[in-house]
Amino acid sequence: MSSSNCIGICTMRPCCRILMGYGYRSYRSASVFGSQGPKSSGAVVDLVKLRSTSRFGSCSGESVGYISGIDPNQRGFNVSDSDWGRQPRVGNVGVNRVKRGVLVISNVASDFRNHSTSVDSQVNGKSFESIYIQGGLNVKPLVIERIETGNGDVVKEEESRVEVNGSNVNVNIGGTEGLNDSRAERELSEIEKEAWGLLRDSVVEYCGNPVGTLAAIDPADKTPLNYDQVFIRDFVPSALAFLLNGEAEIVKNFLLHTLQLQHSSDIQMLNTVKYKSWEKTVDCYSPGQGLMPASFKVKTAPLDGSDGKFEEVLDPDFGESAIGRVAPVDSGLWWIIMLRAYGKITGDYTLQERVDVQTGIRLILNLCLTDGFDMFPTLLVTDGSCMIDRRMGIHGHPLEIQALFYSALRCSREMLIVNDGTKNLVAAVNNRLSALSFHIREYYWVDMKKINEIYRYKTEEYSTDAINKFNIYPDQIPSWLVDWIPDEGGYLIGNLQPAHMDFRFFTLGNLWSIVSSLGTQQQNEGILNLMETKWDDFVAQMPLKICYPAMEYEEWRIITGADPKNTPWSYHNGGSWPTLLWQFTLACIKMGKTELAEKAVALAEKRLSIDHWPEYYDTKNGRFIGKQSRLHQTWTIAGYLTSKMLLENPEKASLLFWEEDYELLETCVCALNKTSRKKCSRRAQIQV
Repeated sequence: MSSSNCIGICTMRPCCRILMGYGYRSYRSASVFGSQGPKSSGAVVDLVKLRSTSRFGSCSGESVGYISGIDPNQRGFNVSDSDWGRQPRVGNVGVNRVKRGVLVISNVASDFRNHSTSVDSQVNGKSFESIYIQGGLNVKPLVIERIETGNGDVVKEEESRVEVNGSNVNVNIGGTEGLNDSRAERELSEIEKEAWGLLRDSVVEYCGNPVGTLAAIDPADKTPLNYDQVFIRDFVPSALAFLLNGEAEIVKNFLLHTLQLQHSSDIQMLNTVKYKSWEKTVDCYSPGQGLMPASFKVKTAPLDGSDGKFEEVLDPDFGESAIGRVAPVDSGLWWIIMLRAYGKITGDYTLQERVDVQTGIRLILNLCLTDGFDMFPTLLVTDGSCMIDRRMGIHGHPLEIQALFYSALRCSREMLIVNDGTKNLVAAVNNRLSALSFHIREYYWVDMKKINEIYRYKTEEYSTDAINKFNIYPDQIPSWLVDWIPDEGGYLIGNLQPAHMDFRFFTLGNLWSIVSSLGTQQQNEGILNLMETKWDDFVAQMPLKICYPAMEYEEWRIITGADPKNTPWSYHNGGSWPTLLWQFTLACIKMGKTELAEKAVALAEKRLSIDHWPEYYDTKNGRFIGKQSRLHQTWTIAGYLTSKMLLENPEKASLLFWEEDYELLETCVCALNKTSRKKCSRRAQIQV
């Protein structure tokens, strides 16, 4: 990092005025820095004016107290004149325009990593109580003004943009130069244009800045429940679509604001941070530190001490309002994965190096790596703690959570700054990665050979040398599997516990195992071979089944509790979810089977726009729109767009997946050679 970096404390005057344009694609330079934006066909309004996708109010005077190493070449977090609102690239054409923006930062000259900040706690301590700023809090702000004119009078670098049908279209993607220079740009199809328009319509703003996308924008939905909130897991494909299109601002804002939602109840942050007060409790009990919210909503609340004035607040849900009151285990894992993707695609690694971001990573890891009663390296969770957020019999050690956990550990291994305060945590991450990869590869994998081995298992083995370590009874092998599994190919089962194997195929877990290299090369190839062989079961008329097969009859009544939403071949019980398309595309590109992804995307294109972008499809073949499916579902839209961009630019996909880490394969963490009583059960890994 350059020694010229400094600490920036972003401050702003109260947002007494908000500049509102007609439509999202017009200039949106709200006066969040105390300076009025450019003239527009909209009006400057006082206090509150609401849009369909977000609520506006008077922002509090001290909006955000972020700790940051400011790169002179990087644009600040809250610069109103930003790259936000771009359409996909169409050509290298410049246009004349006048733009004006103001950035307020503290004029502090300091080396960020070595001198600027310190964290007054260790990751294994009882709490992360405070973050201190060493100097710079009372420094007079330096106001940097940028003015750009059509005559070439430019103070800061100018971004090339072109108007296409009245919409701002991105021409030059910052941070990704060189990845795509030789590729000829193409005209967007009508369905892509529609998808981009809907994705932008779903954007939510907080104090004039984009912070996420709504789960759905179904105009006919009179009871949105929590579909009018911003979900961490739902935002992932939206984040990738924006990042791949060169629009990093919304993703950065999202990462930082959700980080503050995590911190605000775990850490006594700077007194400049103002969020809605809440407690993560259900019946007087709270989860551990580090939990990320499942979702949040922008609300307006009366401004303290101001008669008739309002301010915007972020109101998160950590599971205390969710159906079933389940904490979102996957939220923190997705947040870490998204943080790495931001750095990889934009080239801006200063975000992940910030002290508050490093602390957020450590909090999540500490929560996941806390010692408990479990004998296995997998995470033990309850039903409904991930994308399948209703009772579906996945409690225990579901593959989806393990694959995301493994990915988050690998991300953290790349991003954590190693020092005296983190070296023990880094060692714990390496040990867990080694144990977890072996456990999943050895015990979750099934193919014809493995199933035949289970069929011949002996039970009730009491020995450290037992073959049937989990005491699986052969009669658990379902009849459908015997006739269904092909001679070539295989998959990772959905769950493993003592005396229980869930033989259902869960698509997200298997795809993400490929993406993260949780499976071996041979296993990853086997998964895609199976999906290709069983195309009519996994894809049929709409990609992709969330799980296969569906539970029916008595099994459905017992395991789901007769859930009317999870009836056979609907919703989480064998429904078809188009949002899984981008993960399938990423896995196919990694494994050199791009034609499978192209085939699935082409199939989805035939119906998604006509059907108004449903959340999911019903029936075994995916013929019907889901009976309770929301329309204009954002992650359906974003998943499609991300898939299209990844297929067009497969070199960018390589930034998002992991290859095999051979150092992990060489590490055995059990250290059983210190005693003669035990014998290490770790055998040679499956050959790649």
